[in-house]
Amino acid sequence: MIMKKIITLLLVSLLALSSLAGCNKPGEPEAKTIKIGLSGPLTGGAAIYGVAVKNGAELAIAEINAKGGLQLEINMQDDEADATKADTAYDFLLDWGMQVSMFTVTSGAGSGVAPRYDEDHIFALTPSGSAPALVYSDTKVYATTFQMCFSDPNQGVGSADYIKEHNLGTKVAIIYKSDCVYSTGITQKFVDRAAEIGLEIVFQGAFDDSSATDFTTQLQGAKAADADVMFLPIYYTPASSILKQAADMSYAPIFFGVDGMDGILTMDGFDTSLAEGVYLLTPFAADATDDATVHFVTEYQKAYGEIPNQFAADAYDVVYALYQALVAGGVTYDMTAQEIADILIEQFTTMTFDGVTGTSVTWAANGEVSKAPKAVIIRNGVYVNAE
Repeated sequence: MIMKKIITLLLVSLLALSSLAGCNKPGEPEAKTIKIGLSGPLTGGAAIYGVAVKNGAELAIAEINAKGGLQLEINMQDDEADATKADTAYDFLLDWGMQVSMFTVTSGAGSGVAPRYDEDHIFALTPSGSAPALVYSDTKVYATTFQMCFSDPNQGVGSADYIKEHNLGTKVAIIYKSDCVYSTGITQKFVDRAAEIGLEIVFQGAFDDSSATDFTTQLQGAKAADADVMFLPIYYTPASSILKQAADMSYAPIFFGVDGMDGILTMDGFDTSLAEGVYLLTPFAADATDDATVHFVTEYQKAYGEIPNQFAADAYDVVYALYQALVAGGVTYDMTAQEIADILIEQFTTMTFDGVTGTSVTWAANGEVSKAPKAVIIRNGVYVNAE
């Protein structure tokens, strides 16, 4: 009986040692990769964004690794678009051995951990965090944090310019989320730009988390002000309610959103006919005919069975931009995150990148990206180029 227990204990010990050794066979070298960390909402109300980013990044990594040469590995943690959970995810990724980061998917989550990336000197390129707070604070510019999507100020200015230049309407109403840095940042720049170019804003209605389902008051105010354009610098969940409630009261202005509304067409239970004719300012149009976009859309559909949104496209570009900089900078697997950060800062502030969300893309020293926004419109349940 004693001998049987001894044998059992030996077997358990051997199994434990085997699991610690990993998947490599005896004598095989450990697999080498550049470790890329990321957090975003894979569950919860903003999960459409996080899942799209995960898919776009994984598609790019699969294509790159298939070429041979420098190999990449990604680890994405679910932060549910919450700053506290993003902080926890950051700790986990540090323990995992993160050498480079794709930062966070959402601005609210990213603004809290941005100072940590700066303090720890880890390079981070966010696909979709657009708030300025991700790349600089009131007192300093974060040296290691960069953006792939154009910033909130640029979205606000670009939206006002597009509405004015394309004569979409003469009286504009705005519904925005007052407790969201993303929404308030875009709104303020839109209002400032509208004043500069003579675009009349006739109504502004705010909401917060406590009032994010009933928009009757805001819609009635906009309708009473005779607004023929409704600007929605918000995420797709409240936007879907606004579109439904506007239809119920037979109020049909032109709706104009920004990148946070991308994903509304794949939202569970949403009647996509309500979004017919909605405009979005975005850097990506899935119906573009250039070779890079056609390839990306085709491969994404093969892999995931749906047309990619802007979040997937930005994530795909982030991986390819990182790869371009890693290769050009001569990065090797044994380098520390801090050594790699110095190389990538040098590369990103001097290189030009061509991707599916923009060509001749460059970055300023403060981490903000420079690329031209595009407008798409929803027709028959899909995004098409508005031009």
